[in-house]
Amino acid sequence: MARPRVLILRAPGTNCDWETAYAFELAGALPARLHVNRLLENPRVLADFQVFCIPGGFSFGDDVAAGRILARLLQHHLAAELAEFKTRDKLILGICNGFQVLLKSGVLLEPDAEGPLATLTWNDSGRYEDRWVRLRVAAPGCVFLRGLETLYLPVAHAEGKFVTRDPAILTHLEQAGRLVLRYCGPDPDAPASYPDNPNGSWGDTAGVCDATGRVLGLMPHPERHVHRTHHPRWTRGEGREPGDGLSVFRNAVEYFAA
Repeated sequence: MARPRVLILRAPGTNCDWETAYAFELAGALPARLHVNRLLENPRVLADFQVFCIPGGFSFGDDVAAGRILARLLQHHLAAELAEFKTRDKLILGICNGFQVLLKSGVLLEPDAEGPLATLTWNDSGRYEDRWVRLRVAAPGCVFLRGLETLYLPVAHAEGKFVTRDPAILTHLEQAGRLVLRYCGPDPDAPASYPDNPNGSWGDTAGVCDATGRVLGLMPHPERHVHRTHHPRWTRGEGREPGDGLSVFRNAVEYFAA
């Protein structure tokens, strides 16, 4: 099986690029970390990769709003290259800050004549939430989530509340199968309340994909649970090997083997 090449974009404030590279390598990919300035100098390098990933962290210190500065750089300088990347049956993944960047740049949900369809804003708690959450896969169309039903992953963010411009847009996205990952409690079919839904996201939304299923943004961190020993209660016999998050990266690799 050919090993897909993964471009992991980093910027000032990014702090999950090494972990994300490790997860992709463990899954069988060939990751490369690249600073955004190097990509801006030579946007054509993007064509050499099969997966484009924006990892977690606090790009540009989350000044103005989380992920907005990096989103504007992509929007104004790399829009054509990213659009071409999407048309060539390749994959794009945004984790936490990367989700914020994909959403605010329009790569994940293209704006309409009235503006952006959705955003990620401050948690209802008004503070940074660092905890483990249960997740259920709510729609079948996303490449990264194929074959998965539930996940147990950590979150670490202050601006992770997914909201749409109006409730009708949320309904439309749900009916279109775009709200692919949901926060849940012990009963995965029941609505989640805090802290199971750590930020107050509408529809308990933890991850969103594009219409093709090849672009995914999610707030939880799959790269932080790729081994059983990452599980917070592994010494008590909980968790499994590999950790739940590794499947997200394996699905990306296996997509190119099909």
